[in-house]
Amino acid sequence: MANVIFSQGSGLADSIFGKSQAPIKAIIEQGVEAFREQSMIDKIYCMDKTNNFAEVYTSETSLGDFADVGENGTYPETGMREGYSVTIEPTTWKSSFAATQEMVEDAKVGKIKSRANIFTTSYNRTREKFAAELLVGGLNAETTINSKTYTTASADGQPLFSTAHPSIINPENTQSNRFTGTFSLELLDAMQEAMQDFRDDDGNLLNVSPDTIIIPNSAVLKRAVLEAIGSELDPNSANHAYNFQVGLWRVLVWNYLPKTVGDQPYFMLLDSKFNKDYMGLPWLDRLPLTVRSDIEPETDANIWRGRARFGAGFNNWRAIAICGACVSDGTALGG
Repeated sequence: MANVIFSQGSGLADSIFGKSQAPIKAIIEQGVEAFREQSMIDKIYCMDKTNNFAEVYTSETSLGDFADVGENGTYPETGMREGYSVTIEPTTWKSSFAATQEMVEDAKVGKIKSRANIFTTSYNRTREKFAAELLVGGLNAETTINSKTYTTASADGQPLFSTAHPSIINPENTQSNRFTGTFSLELLDAMQEAMQDFRDDDGNLLNVSPDTIIIPNSAVLKRAVLEAIGSELDPNSANHAYNFQVGLWRVLVWNYLPKTVGDQPYFMLLDSKFNKDYMGLPWLDRLPLTVRSDIEPETDANIWRGRARFGAGFNNWRAIAICGACVSDGTALGG
């Protein structure tokens, strides 16, 4: 069952609109549930829920290495400290549609169902667009979506995709998850290697292992990616060398991503396990879609109002990296 909450005003059950309530509820519930299976949000973001107005996400630096203390040696004292933190506050989203009294009187059931379907599509599309635009907006420290400005900085204060992510221990030590290059098998190798070399704030390897390629709905890019990872033999080798990238990746084609950045193709790599374990890209649901049905006294129309509270942000940048031919100021990769 879709996660939708319904309520209705007094007198609706006895009104001319009473019999239309259940079918409209079913359409909304089924539409939310069906779209959720196609959604990319829960495949890229780390889904979380809250009963608070906001949540704080943070990390801890690593514990020092075990020490060889010899026979009967004492335990060395090692410690951890809190890393950078970010606060994510869900915002309120609303929409509505009307079923007029004339529609019900004239038995325009198809028209009413159509409006319910459009309402559901609008809700689903809004979440998907917000998630996609926020993610690409991570090329800067903030982005504007429908005239509203949202922060797209990670917990360290840098844009999600940056060449200068500082360590909280030594801010002069920086790392990059923003790269420049045109997709190829060799570039994929280089970007995979770069992510596998990501360090924590103490400089220790984190065993980041990207397993997901995220691309927009670009025919040229889809073919290039699938050719690169879909064959057991290296497509660029005359000797048919083994392609070690085969079988390592799942590919997510997200229609809501812009097709280009700076008029050039781009792609992202994600470590889904690291993202989950370290809450890298949190998506916060405060209130599911809550739908209220009322009669508008001025028009006698049946008004369906939908309200939800959700938000997203970026905590640990190490879960994801971007690469494109026109990603400005990116770290150059071979390939």
